[in-house]
Amino acid sequence: MSYPGYPPSDGYPAFPGYPPTGQESVYPPAGQYAYPAVPGGFPPSGGGTYPAAPPNAGFPGAAGYPAPGGYPPAGGFPGAPQAGGMPPYPGGSGFAVPPTGPGFGGYPQQPPAQSYAGGGPAQIPGFPGGQVPSPMPGLPAAVVQCTQGTIQAAPNFDAGRDAEILRKAMKGFGTDEQAIINVVANRSNDQRQQIKAAFKTMYGKDLIKDLKSELSGNVEELILALFMPSTYYDAWSLRHAMKGAGTQESVLIEILCTRTNQEIREIVNCYKSEFGRDIEQDIRSDTSGHFERLLISMCQGNRDENQTVDYQKAQEDAQRLYQAGEGKLGTDESCFNMVLASRSFPQLKATVEAYSRIANRDLLSSIDREFSGNVERGLKTIVQCALNRPAFFAERLYHSMKGAGTDDSTLIRIVVTRSEIDLVQIKQMFTQMYQKTLATMIASDTSGDYRKLLLAIVGQ
Repeated sequence: MSYPGYPPSDGYPAFPGYPPTGQESVYPPAGQYAYPAVPGGFPPSGGGTYPAAPPNAGFPGAAGYPAPGGYPPAGGFPGAPQAGGMPPYPGGSGFAVPPTGPGFGGYPQQPPAQSYAGGGPAQIPGFPGGQVPSPMPGLPAAVVQCTQGTIQAAPNFDAGRDAEILRKAMKGFGTDEQAIINVVANRSNDQRQQIKAAFKTMYGKDLIKDLKSELSGNVEELILALFMPSTYYDAWSLRHAMKGAGTQESVLIEILCTRTNQEIREIVNCYKSEFGRDIEQDIRSDTSGHFERLLISMCQGNRDENQTVDYQKAQEDAQRLYQAGEGKLGTDESCFNMVLASRSFPQLKATVEAYSRIANRDLLSSIDREFSGNVERGLKTIVQCALNRPAFFAERLYHSMKGAGTDDSTLIRIVVTRSEIDLVQIKQMFTQMYQKTLATMIASDTSGDYRKLLLAIVGQ
Protein backbone atom coordinates (compact mmCIF):
# COMPACT_ATOMS: atom_id res chain seq x y z
CA MET A 1 0.00 0.00 0.00
CA SER A 2 1.28 3.44 -0.80
CA TYR A 3 1.01 6.45 1.45
CA PRO A 4 -0.18 9.56 -0.40
CA GLY A 5 2.54 12.17 -0.35
CA TYR A 6 4.86 9.95 1.63
CA PRO A 7 7.79 9.72 1.47
CA PRO A 8 8.65 13.10 -0.11
CA SER A 9 10.30 13.05 -3.53
CA ASP A 10 13.72 13.51 -1.99
CA GLY A 11 13.25 10.50 0.25
CA TYR A 12 12.28 10.06 3.85
CA PRO A 13 11.79 13.39 5.66
CA ALA A 14 14.67 14.54 7.77
CA PHE A 15 13.70 14.47 11.38
CA PRO A 16 16.55 16.26 13.18
CA GLY A 17 17.25 15.26 16.69
CA TYR A 18 14.60 12.53 16.89
CA PRO A 19 14.50 10.32 18.74
CA PRO A 20 16.62 12.06 21.41
CA THR A 21 19.73 10.07 22.12
CA GLY A 22 19.04 7.61 24.87
CA GLN A 23 15.41 8.71 25.20
CA GLU A 24 13.68 6.61 22.56
CA SER A 25 12.57 3.90 24.97
CA VAL A 26 12.38 5.82 28.20
CA TYR A 27 8.65 5.47 28.79
CA PRO A 28 6.82 5.92 31.05
CA PRO A 29 8.61 8.80 32.81
CA ALA A 30 10.64 7.65 35.75
CA GLY A 31 8.43 7.09 38.72
CA GLN A 32 5.15 7.03 36.82
CA TYR A 33 4.14 3.79 38.42
CA ALA A 34 5.73 4.34 41.78
CA TYR A 35 3.66 3.59 44.84
CA PRO A 36 1.23 6.36 45.63
CA ALA A 37 1.96 8.29 48.76
CA VAL A 38 0.15 6.59 51.61
CA PRO A 39 -0.35 8.18 55.01
CA GLY A 40 1.94 6.48 57.46
CA GLY A 41 4.23 5.20 54.74
CA PHE A 42 4.57 1.73 53.30
CA PRO A 43 4.90 -0.93 54.48
CA PRO A 44 2.57 -0.42 57.45
CA SER A 45 4.14 0.06 60.81
CA GLY A 46 5.62 -3.18 62.01
CA GLY A 47 5.43 -4.70 58.55
CA GLY A 48 9.16 -4.86 57.93
CA THR A 49 10.45 -4.52 54.39
CA TYR A 50 8.34 -5.49 51.42
CA PRO A 51 8.56 -9.27 51.22
CA ALA A 52 10.59 -10.86 48.48
CA ALA A 53 8.54 -13.51 46.75
CA PRO A 54 8.76 -15.49 43.53
CA PRO A 55 7.09 -13.46 40.72
CA ASN A 56 4.37 -16.03 40.24
CA ALA A 57 3.82 -16.81 43.88
CA GLY A 58 0.21 -16.82 45.01
CA PHE A 59 -0.97 -14.56 47.79
CA PRO A 60 -1.68 -15.16 50.58
CA GLY A 61 -0.01 -18.35 51.73
CA ALA A 62 2.63 -18.71 49.01
CA ALA A 63 6.34 -18.97 49.65
CA GLY A 64 7.70 -15.68 50.87
CA TYR A 65 4.34 -14.45 52.19
CA PRO A 66 3.15 -13.06 54.51
CA ALA A 67 5.66 -10.34 55.29
CA PRO A 68 7.39 -10.33 58.65
CA GLY A 69 5.50 -8.41 61.25
CA GLY A 70 2.08 -9.85 60.57
CA TYR A 71 1.13 -8.42 57.20
CA PRO A 72 -1.49 -9.23 56.15
CA PRO A 73 -3.10 -9.76 59.57
CA ALA A 74 -3.55 -13.34 60.61
CA GLY A 75 -6.77 -14.65 59.22
CA GLY A 76 -6.98 -12.00 56.54
CA PHE A 77 -8.72 -8.66 56.58
CA PRO A 78 -12.10 -8.29 58.26
CA GLY A 79 -14.85 -8.99 55.79
CA ALA A 80 -12.54 -10.09 53.00
CA PRO A 81 -13.27 -13.46 51.37
CA GLN A 82 -11.15 -16.24 52.83
CA ALA A 83 -10.74 -18.24 49.65
CA GLY A 84 -8.66 -16.83 46.84
CA GLY A 85 -7.89 -13.45 48.35
CA MET A 86 -9.32 -10.05 47.55
CA PRO A 87 -9.56 -9.18 43.85
CA PRO A 88 -7.21 -6.30 43.04
CA TYR A 89 -8.48 -3.10 41.52
CA PRO A 90 -7.23 -3.31 37.92
CA GLY A 91 -3.80 -1.84 37.35
CA GLY A 92 -3.92 -0.58 40.88
CA SER A 93 -1.13 -0.22 43.34
CA GLY A 94 -2.68 -2.71 45.71
CA PHE A 95 -2.68 -0.12 48.49
CA ALA A 96 -5.73 1.95 47.56
CA VAL A 97 -9.07 1.45 49.23
CA PRO A 98 -10.95 -1.32 47.40
CA PRO A 99 -14.10 0.08 45.83
CA THR A 100 -17.54 -0.96 46.95
CA GLY A 101 -20.75 -1.24 45.02
CA PRO A 102 -22.05 -3.39 42.16
CA GLY A 103 -19.42 -5.71 40.76
CA PHE A 104 -16.94 -5.14 43.56
CA GLY A 105 -18.20 -7.66 46.09
CA GLY A 106 -18.96 -5.04 48.71
CA TYR A 107 -15.60 -5.24 50.46
CA PRO A 108 -15.44 -3.08 53.55
CA GLN A 109 -13.53 0.16 53.27
CA GLN A 110 -10.05 -0.21 54.75
CA PRO A 111 -7.36 2.40 55.29
CA PRO A 112 -5.21 2.71 52.14
CA ALA A 113 -2.19 0.99 53.67
CA GLN A 114 -4.21 -2.03 54.74
CA SER A 115 -5.76 -3.31 51.55
CA TYR A 116 -3.90 -5.80 49.44
CA ALA A 117 -4.00 -7.38 46.02
CA GLY A 118 -5.01 -10.97 45.71
CA GLY A 119 -5.14 -13.27 42.75
CA GLY A 120 -8.53 -12.78 41.14
CA PRO A 121 -9.74 -10.32 38.53
CA ALA A 122 -11.82 -7.28 39.42
CA GLN A 123 -15.17 -6.74 37.76
CA ILE A 124 -15.03 -3.53 35.75
CA PRO A 125 -17.77 -2.67 33.24
CA GLY A 126 -16.22 -1.33 30.06
CA PHE A 127 -13.61 -4.07 29.71
CA PRO A 128 -14.32 -7.40 27.96
CA GLY A 129 -16.23 -9.67 30.28
CA GLY A 130 -16.17 -6.87 32.85
CA GLN A 131 -12.75 -8.06 33.99
CA VAL A 132 -9.33 -6.48 34.13
CA PRO A 133 -7.03 -8.90 35.94
CA SER A 134 -4.03 -7.82 37.92
CA PRO A 135 -0.88 -7.97 35.75
CA MET A 136 0.54 -10.90 37.68
CA PRO A 137 -1.71 -12.94 39.96
CA GLY A 138 -0.63 -12.89 43.56
CA LEU A 139 1.38 -9.66 43.54
CA PRO A 140 0.24 -6.10 44.14
CA ALA A 141 -0.10 -4.63 40.68
CA ALA A 142 2.32 -1.74 41.28
CA VAL A 143 5.12 -4.23 41.87
CA VAL A 144 4.90 -5.44 38.28
CA GLN A 145 3.84 -2.28 36.50
CA CYS A 146 7.27 -1.52 35.14
CA THR A 147 6.91 -1.37 31.36
CA GLN A 148 8.82 -3.40 28.84
CA GLY A 149 8.88 -3.63 25.07
CA THR A 150 9.33 -6.80 23.04
CA ILE A 151 11.93 -5.01 20.89
CA GLN A 152 15.18 -3.92 22.50
CA ALA A 153 18.17 -2.20 20.91
CA ALA A 154 20.36 -4.86 19.32
CA PRO A 155 23.79 -5.32 20.93
CA ASN A 156 26.90 -5.05 18.72
CA PHE A 157 24.83 -3.04 16.25
CA ASP A 158 26.43 -2.18 12.90
CA ALA A 159 24.25 0.02 10.66
CA GLY A 160 26.48 -0.55 7.64
CA ARG A 161 26.32 -4.32 7.97
CA ASP A 162 22.52 -4.22 8.26
CA ALA A 163 22.27 -1.90 5.24
CA GLU A 164 24.34 -4.40 3.27
CA ILE A 165 22.02 -7.26 4.31
CA LEU A 166 18.96 -5.32 3.18
CA ARG A 167 20.59 -4.35 -0.12
CA LYS A 168 21.46 -7.96 -0.82
CA ALA A 169 17.92 -9.09 0.11
CA MET A 170 16.43 -6.74 -2.52
CA LYS A 171 19.06 -7.04 -5.27
CA GLY A 172 18.43 -9.09 -8.36
CA PHE A 173 15.42 -11.24 -9.13
CA GLY A 174 13.07 -11.81 -6.22
CA THR A 175 13.22 -10.59 -2.64
CA ASP A 176 14.55 -12.34 0.45
CA GLU A 177 11.73 -11.29 2.77
CA GLN A 178 13.02 -13.38 5.65
CA ALA A 179 16.35 -11.52 5.66
CA ILE A 180 14.45 -8.21 5.79
CA ILE A 181 12.28 -9.49 8.66
CA ASN A 182 15.33 -10.68 10.61
CA VAL A 183 16.79 -7.17 10.53
CA VAL A 184 13.78 -4.89 11.05
CA ALA A 185 12.11 -6.97 13.79
CA ASN A 186 15.26 -7.06 15.89
CA ARG A 187 16.40 -3.43 15.82
CA SER A 188 15.10 -0.47 17.82
CA ASN A 189 13.53 2.47 16.01
CA ASP A 190 16.66 4.54 16.57
CA GLN A 191 18.79 1.79 15.01
CA ARG A 192 16.45 1.60 11.99
CA GLN A 193 16.98 5.34 11.41
CA GLN A 194 20.73 4.73 11.40
CA ILE A 195 20.33 1.84 8.93
CA LYS A 196 18.32 4.12 6.64
CA ALA A 197 21.06 6.78 6.72
CA ALA A 198 23.82 4.21 6.17
CA PHE A 199 21.95 2.72 3.18
CA LYS A 200 21.81 6.10 1.42
CA THR A 201 25.47 6.80 2.23
CA MET A 202 26.65 3.40 0.97
CA TYR A 203 24.47 3.00 -2.13
CA GLY A 204 23.17 6.47 -3.01
CA LYS A 205 19.64 5.10 -2.89
CA ASP A 206 16.68 5.64 -0.61
CA LEU A 207 15.95 2.53 1.47
CA ILE A 208 12.24 3.36 1.81
CA LYS A 209 11.77 3.65 -1.96
CA ASP A 210 13.57 0.35 -2.49
CA LEU A 211 11.41 -1.38 0.13
CA LYS A 212 8.24 0.03 -1.44
CA SER A 213 9.27 -1.31 -4.83
CA GLU A 214 9.91 -4.80 -3.43
CA LEU A 215 6.97 -5.20 -1.05
CA SER A 216 3.20 -4.80 -1.19
CA GLY A 217 0.06 -5.00 0.91
CA ASN A 218 0.07 -5.26 4.68
CA VAL A 219 3.71 -6.31 5.00
CA GLU A 220 4.72 -3.14 3.13
CA GLU A 221 2.59 -0.99 5.45
CA LEU A 222 4.07 -2.74 8.49
CA ILE A 223 7.70 -2.35 7.42
CA LEU A 224 7.26 1.29 6.41
CA ALA A 225 5.65 1.96 9.81
CA LEU A 226 8.66 0.39 11.52
CA PHE A 227 11.01 2.69 9.61
CA MET A 228 9.10 5.87 10.48
CA PRO A 229 10.49 7.74 13.51
CA SER A 230 8.04 7.12 16.35
CA THR A 231 6.76 10.68 16.64
CA TYR A 232 6.42 11.00 12.87
CA TYR A 233 4.36 7.78 12.75
CA ASP A 234 1.91 9.12 15.35
CA ALA A 235 1.66 12.47 13.52
CA TRP A 236 1.24 10.69 10.17
CA SER A 237 -1.49 8.46 11.65
CA LEU A 238 -3.38 11.50 12.94
CA ARG A 239 -3.09 13.30 9.59
CA HIS A 240 -4.21 10.17 7.74
CA ALA A 241 -7.21 9.84 10.14
CA MET A 242 -8.43 13.37 9.28
CA LYS A 243 -7.43 13.56 5.61
CA GLY A 244 -10.06 13.30 2.90
CA ALA A 245 -13.68 12.33 3.36
CA GLY A 246 -14.63 11.05 6.79
CA THR A 247 -12.68 10.94 10.02
CA GLN A 248 -11.26 7.95 11.89
CA GLU A 249 -12.19 9.12 15.37
CA SER A 250 -10.91 5.94 17.03
CA VAL A 251 -7.39 6.76 15.83
CA LEU A 252 -7.58 10.28 17.27
CA ILE A 253 -8.75 8.85 20.60
CA GLU A 254 -6.17 6.06 20.68
CA ILE A 255 -3.22 8.41 20.15
CA LEU A 256 -4.21 11.68 21.83
CA CYS A 257 -5.78 10.13 24.94
CA THR A 258 -2.96 7.69 25.75
CA ARG A 259 0.34 9.51 25.13
CA THR A 260 2.48 11.33 27.69
CA ASN A 261 2.79 15.13 27.75
CA GLN A 262 6.18 15.05 26.06
CA GLU A 263 4.98 12.67 23.37
CA ILE A 264 1.94 14.84 22.61
CA ARG A 265 3.98 18.03 22.38
CA GLU A 266 6.44 16.35 20.00
CA ILE A 267 3.55 15.00 17.90
CA VAL A 268 1.94 18.46 17.65
CA ASN A 269 5.26 20.05 16.62
CA CYS A 270 5.99 17.29 14.11
CA TYR A 271 2.50 17.61 12.61
CA LYS A 272 3.16 21.30 12.01
CA SER A 273 6.70 20.91 10.63
CA GLU A 274 6.08 17.88 8.41
CA PHE A 275 2.60 18.60 7.08
CA GLY A 276 2.53 22.39 7.39
CA ARG A 277 -0.76 22.23 9.25
CA ASP A 278 -2.06 23.11 12.70
CA ILE A 279 -3.47 20.00 14.37
CA GLU A 280 -5.97 21.99 16.45
CA GLN A 281 -7.43 23.56 13.32
CA ASP A 282 -7.72 20.16 11.66
CA ILE A 283 -9.45 18.76 14.75
CA ARG A 284 -11.90 21.69 14.80
CA SER A 285 -12.65 21.11 11.10
CA ASP A 286 -13.23 17.36 11.51
CA THR A 287 -14.94 17.08 14.91
CA SER A 288 -17.44 19.05 16.97
CA GLY A 289 -19.03 19.55 20.38
CA HIS A 290 -17.74 17.96 23.53
CA PHE A 291 -15.58 15.49 21.58
CA GLU A 292 -13.80 18.36 19.85
CA ARG A 293 -13.15 20.05 23.20
CA LEU A 294 -11.76 16.86 24.71
CA LEU A 295 -9.30 16.38 21.83
CA ILE A 296 -8.21 20.04 21.97
CA SER A 297 -7.57 19.58 25.71
CA MET A 298 -5.47 16.50 24.96
CA CYS A 299 -3.42 18.39 22.34
CA GLN A 300 -2.13 20.79 24.99
CA GLY A 301 0.06 18.10 26.59
CA ASN A 302 -0.47 19.75 29.97
CA ARG A 303 -1.71 16.86 32.10
CA ASP A 304 -0.36 17.05 35.65
CA GLU A 305 2.52 14.59 35.94
CA ASN A 306 3.10 14.80 39.69
CA GLN A 307 3.14 11.15 40.75
CA THR A 308 2.19 11.84 44.35
CA VAL A 309 -1.48 11.11 44.94
CA ASP A 310 -3.54 13.68 46.85
CA TYR A 311 -6.33 11.57 48.34
CA GLN A 312 -8.25 14.62 49.56
CA LYS A 313 -8.31 16.04 46.03
CA ALA A 314 -9.34 12.61 44.71
CA GLN A 315 -12.31 12.65 47.08
CA GLU A 316 -13.24 16.20 46.03
CA ASP A 317 -12.93 15.38 42.32
CA ALA A 318 -15.01 12.24 42.76
CA GLN A 319 -17.74 14.29 44.47
CA ARG A 320 -17.51 16.91 41.71
CA LEU A 321 -17.92 14.24 39.00
CA TYR A 322 -20.86 12.70 40.84
CA GLN A 323 -22.59 16.06 41.13
CA ALA A 324 -21.91 16.73 37.43
CA GLY A 325 -23.48 13.46 36.32
CA GLU A 326 -25.28 10.88 38.40
CA GLY A 327 -26.19 13.42 41.07
CA LYS A 328 -28.17 15.77 38.85
CA LEU A 329 -30.61 15.89 35.97
CA GLY A 330 -28.52 16.25 32.84
CA THR A 331 -24.73 16.24 32.63
CA ASP A 332 -22.10 18.92 33.13
CA GLU A 333 -19.75 17.70 30.41
CA SER A 334 -17.15 20.41 31.04
CA CYS A 335 -16.55 19.09 34.57
CA PHE A 336 -15.69 15.62 33.25
CA ASN A 337 -13.43 17.19 30.62
CA MET A 338 -11.62 19.31 33.23
CA VAL A 339 -10.91 16.47 35.67
CA LEU A 340 -10.05 13.74 33.15
CA ALA A 341 -7.90 16.00 30.95
CA SER A 342 -5.82 17.60 33.67
CA ARG A 343 -5.18 15.13 36.52
CA SER A 344 -2.23 12.73 36.52
CA PHE A 345 -3.03 9.08 35.82
CA PRO A 346 -2.20 7.93 39.39
CA GLN A 347 -4.42 10.75 40.71
CA LEU A 348 -7.23 9.71 38.37
CA LYS A 349 -6.98 6.13 39.60
CA ALA A 350 -7.49 7.32 43.17
CA THR A 351 -10.42 9.43 41.97
CA VAL A 352 -12.00 6.40 40.29
CA GLU A 353 -11.73 4.46 43.54
CA ALA A 354 -13.24 7.33 45.56
CA TYR A 355 -16.04 7.72 43.00
CA SER A 356 -17.15 4.10 43.37
CA ARG A 357 -17.64 4.65 47.10
CA ILE A 358 -19.60 7.88 46.64
CA ALA A 359 -21.80 6.80 43.73
CA ASN A 360 -22.05 3.09 44.54
CA ARG A 361 -21.20 2.68 40.85
CA ASP A 362 -17.89 2.71 39.03
CA LEU A 363 -16.92 5.72 36.90
CA LEU A 364 -16.83 3.79 33.61
CA SER A 365 -20.47 2.79 34.18
CA SER A 366 -21.44 6.41 34.89
CA ILE A 367 -19.71 7.62 31.72
CA ASP A 368 -21.68 4.94 29.83
CA ARG A 369 -24.91 6.32 31.28
CA GLU A 370 -24.12 10.03 30.90
CA PHE A 371 -22.37 10.18 27.51
CA SER A 372 -22.57 8.60 24.08
CA GLY A 373 -20.60 8.38 20.86
CA ASN A 374 -17.02 9.56 20.47
CA VAL A 375 -16.81 11.68 23.62
CA GLU A 376 -17.91 8.65 25.65
CA ARG A 377 -15.18 6.55 24.03
CA GLY A 378 -12.59 9.28 24.64
CA LEU A 379 -13.43 9.71 28.32
CA LYS A 380 -13.50 5.95 28.89
CA THR A 381 -10.10 5.60 27.20
CA ILE A 382 -8.58 8.08 29.67
CA VAL A 383 -10.10 6.23 32.65
CA GLN A 384 -9.01 2.83 31.31
CA CYS A 385 -5.44 4.12 30.83
CA ALA A 386 -5.44 5.40 34.41
CA LEU A 387 -6.54 1.98 35.65
CA ASN A 388 -4.56 -0.30 33.36
CA ARG A 389 -3.01 1.02 30.15
CA PRO A 390 -1.83 -2.37 28.81
CA ALA A 391 -5.38 -3.73 29.22
CA PHE A 392 -6.72 -0.88 27.07
CA PHE A 393 -4.36 -1.72 24.23
CA ALA A 394 -5.01 -5.46 24.63
CA GLU A 395 -8.72 -4.76 24.15
CA ARG A 396 -8.02 -2.66 21.04
CA LEU A 397 -5.89 -5.45 19.58
CA TYR A 398 -8.55 -8.05 20.29
CA HIS A 399 -11.28 -6.06 18.55
CA SER A 400 -9.01 -5.40 15.55
CA MET A 401 -9.00 -9.15 14.88
CA LYS A 402 -12.34 -10.29 16.33
CA GLY A 403 -15.01 -11.51 13.92
CA ALA A 404 -14.90 -11.44 10.14
CA GLY A 405 -12.02 -9.51 8.66
CA THR A 406 -9.10 -7.77 10.33
CA ASP A 407 -8.54 -4.08 11.01
CA ASP A 408 -4.94 -4.29 9.84
CA SER A 409 -4.14 -0.60 10.29
CA THR A 410 -5.07 -0.73 13.99
CA LEU A 411 -3.22 -4.02 14.47
CA ILE A 412 -0.09 -2.62 12.80
CA ARG A 413 -0.24 0.73 14.60
CA ILE A 414 -0.54 -0.72 18.12
CA VAL A 415 2.05 -3.46 17.61
CA VAL A 416 4.54 -0.95 16.17
CA THR A 417 3.94 1.93 18.60
CA ARG A 418 3.97 -0.23 21.75
CA SER A 419 6.77 -2.60 20.66
CA GLU A 420 9.45 -0.67 22.58
CA ILE A 421 7.22 0.53 25.43
CA ASP A 422 4.87 -2.01 27.01
CA LEU A 423 4.05 -4.77 24.53
CA VAL A 424 5.23 -7.39 27.04
CA GLN A 425 2.56 -6.23 29.51
CA ILE A 426 -0.03 -5.95 26.73
CA LYS A 427 0.61 -9.59 25.83
CA GLN A 428 0.14 -10.62 29.47
CA MET A 429 -3.13 -8.70 29.69
CA PHE A 430 -4.34 -10.17 26.40
CA THR A 431 -3.84 -13.71 27.65
CA GLN A 432 -5.58 -13.02 30.96
CA MET A 433 -8.51 -11.19 29.38
CA TYR A 434 -9.20 -13.54 26.46
CA GLN A 435 -7.71 -16.91 27.51
CA LYS A 436 -5.59 -17.03 24.37
CA THR A 437 -2.25 -15.51 23.46
CA LEU A 438 -1.86 -12.50 21.21
CA ALA A 439 0.44 -14.55 18.98
CA THR A 440 -2.22 -17.25 18.57
CA MET A 441 -4.81 -14.73 17.43
CA ILE A 442 -2.35 -12.99 15.08
CA ALA A 443 -1.39 -16.34 13.56
CA SER A 444 -5.02 -17.24 12.89
CA ASP A 445 -5.92 -13.83 11.41
CA THR A 446 -2.92 -13.09 9.19
CA SER A 447 -0.75 -14.96 6.70
CA GLY A 448 2.54 -15.02 4.81
CA ASP A 449 5.38 -12.61 5.48
CA TYR A 450 2.95 -10.23 7.18
CA ARG A 451 2.23 -12.89 9.80
CA LYS A 452 5.93 -13.74 10.17
CA LEU A 453 6.91 -10.12 10.79
CA LEU A 454 4.09 -9.47 13.27
CA LEU A 455 4.97 -12.60 15.22
CA ALA A 456 8.65 -11.63 15.20
CA ILE A 457 7.77 -8.21 16.66
CA VAL A 458 5.52 -9.57 19.41
CA GLY A 459 8.29 -11.96 20.38
CA GLN A 460 6.96 -15.25 19.12
